[in-house]
Amino acid sequence: MFSGIIEEAATVVSIEKKQDNMDITLTCSFVNELKIDQSVAHNGVCLTVVRLSDVAYTVTAIRETLLKSNLGLLRSGDKVNVERSMLLNDRLDGHMVQGHVDQTAECVAVETADGSWYYTFRYDSSKGNLTVEKGSICVNGVSLTVVNSQNGSFQVAIIPYTYENTNFHQIKAGTTVNLEFDIIGKYVTRILQAMKPHL
Repeated sequence: MFSGIIEEAATVVSIEKKQDNMDITLTCSFVNELKIDQSVAHNGVCLTVVRLSDVAYTVTAIRETLLKSNLGLLRSGDKVNVERSMLLNDRLDGHMVQGHVDQTAECVAVETADGSWYYTFRYDSSKGNLTVEKGSICVNGVSLTVVNSQNGSFQVAIIPYTYENTNFHQIKAGTTVNLEFDIIGKYVTRILQAMKPHL
């Protein structure tokens, strides 16, 4: 379980394809605190540490993960938002994030707002996911508040700290991002869909 509060933007060191899987090796400031079998969110995707060295660690993304997320687009040198799992005695500064990406979205616009930024994202709403005004959304692992919720699109407002300390400063029109929708909203939507034939 995660909170969507990014610890830092790790750097991809190398990528190795293994059949339909992909081993991603990254470096960040807390490599020496990691251990094998630990969960770390990468652009919002929960992955398990499978190898460690003094300066880098490796995680494996399987075919299902690559189909549902933007991790298959990563290249050496790219920045990836990383967050270790929550401790039970921590404050929950973001919102409850599972690290299970629902789908990707495309950034269609970035607007400056005199010290902050508005990002507009478009996603395929036929998959049954939706946002609500002032509700929670996780974009590339970052816990954010929805602005201007529409069918198949929404905006988020980004403060300078988030812009500088995550990979949001690299997102531009045309960039693919990972989305994890609010867990309560997903359950409510699924229940209503299941009840529809009986109403």
